Amino acid sequence: MYVGIDIGGTKTLVAVLTNAGEIVESVKFPTPKLYSNFLLELAHTVHHLKHKEFVAAGVAAPGRIDRKHGRVIDLGNLEWTNFPLQADCEKIVKCPVIIENDANLAGLSEAQLHKDKDKVLYVTISTGIGTGLVYKQRLNEGTLDGEGGQIRLPYKGKIEKWEKFASGRAIYKHFGKKAADIHDEADWRHIVRNLSLGFFELNAVYQPDLIIVGGSIGTYFDRWGHLLQAELQKREVPVINIPKIVQAQRPEEAVVYGCYDLAKQVYGRHA
Repeated sequence: MYVGIDIGGTKTLVAVLTNAGEIVESVKFPTPKLYSNFLLELAHTVHHLKHKEFVAAGVAAPGRIDRKHGRVIDLGNLEWTNFPLQADCEKIVKCPVIIENDANLAGLSEAQLHKDKDKVLYVTISTGIGTGLVYKQRLNEGTLDGEGGQIRLPYKGKIEKWEKFASGRAIYKHFGKKAADIHDEADWRHIVRNLSLGFFELNAVYQPDLIIVGGSIGTYFDRWGHLLQAELQKREVPVINIPKIVQAQRPEEAVVYGCYDLAKQVYGRHA
């Protein structure tokens, strides 16, 4: 068995997966604001799992990772800084643990479903915007710390962070309602114009074979995905190919599946 732990700003998902990658048990709990309380809640959750013998665990954190020392430097939506997540989790799950950024892990898991594509760019659009690049079903070491949502772009006469005007938070601020409640195509065209600016820049830099969209805004991909594809096609030039853009197939569990995929790649030989 493997265990995946997806630490989110509001909730944490703990999932137990078989050696073949099937989720057989999962538990969610609200992510405490204090790191010490999070560890207590995680220990309580793991203690009450039906399965307790694990080959390895993958742990996802939405922030900057110090992979050499197994620490998380900073989290975007939680006031936890420079904490030894790997060592603390190993004490709780009693098996080897590897930690990684959540967008990278979501991208890794979704890329496994498109093995015919060598280079896959994953973009998660929720409160903020995160990115992960996967090459031949492996995380690309040179871009592990990439923060696509932080790229600066011209917007209304200023240079702004992409996620400041194109993320879920920005959508809610502009329309006064969540994406779930937006049905008018004109509204989605406005959203897509803002999204397309960042997608075009990322595509020009990475030139992926496929772009996968996840996150809470990605949940409504059927409302706007075709608009984004068309908007980007307008800008296609001979040196910049526009690849197909698709929705994540397992948006709710993409990260924990990625936790499993990475843990198995690193520690699977011990199984």
